[in-house]
Amino acid sequence: MHRAFGLSLNYFRHHATNASAEAFNSKVKIFRSQMRGVRDRDFFIFRLVKLYA
Repeated sequence: MHRAFGLSLNYFRHHATNASAEAFNSKVKIFRSQMRGVRDRDFFIFRLVKLYA
C-alpha cells in the first residue's frame, strides 16, 4: 500500500508516469505474437530493434 501511494505521489510531484514503458511493452507483445515461428533469437532481437528503436 505504501509503495503504491509513493508512486501515486510521484505523478503529482514530477508529472512522471510509466506510460511510455507500458506502450513499449505492448508493442513488444504484439511483435512477439507476429514473429511466433522465428527460431533465431538474434534475428528476433535485430527485427525488434529495427522496428521500435
